[in-house]
Amino acid sequence: MEDILIALYYLVAITVIVLHYTGWLEDRGLEWIVYVIAVLLFPMLYFAYLP
Repeated sequence: MEDILIALYYLVAITVIVLHYTGWLEDRGLEWIVYVIAVLLFPMLYFAYLP
């Protein structure tokens, strides 16, 4: 289950990056999603790879 959540996070993050660089997020005022993904990266990596 944990691997599925990690893969889902990366899929969403890649999608957000592509939408950011194409300007789609900025046109709709959703640029804050990039910051949310960036902030969620650190806890996700910390809890995902605990032994």
